[in-house]
Amino acid sequence: MPDLKLAKLPDRTPVKITITLQPELNAALRQYAEAYRTTYGQAESVSELIPFMLVAFLASDRGFAKAQKDGLQAPPPNADIRRRGRRASHQPASPTNTEE
Repeated sequence: MPDLKLAKLPDRTPVKITITLQPELNAALRQYAEAYRTTYGQAESVSELIPFMLVAFLASDRGFAKAQKDGLQAPPPNADIRRRGRRASHQPASPTNTEE
């Protein structure tokens, strides 16, 4: 078998997660999608925006980054998480997560 420079690609099978949101958070997400449309001139659904919002949140969470560095489970090898130096204000919410 040849020794290839490119390693075997990681699993890229999407995982579907269903969550339940409080009405206030749902309204805020819809407002964000509208702000996105106004800013970029392209409409994106809330469900399309959420994965990118989560990536940005995780990339900006210094406590999480430290926990990962200190031995918390490593992120997936194909995760494109970039650190940003700004913090966004947010309103806490407590969604209920259920995996399918």
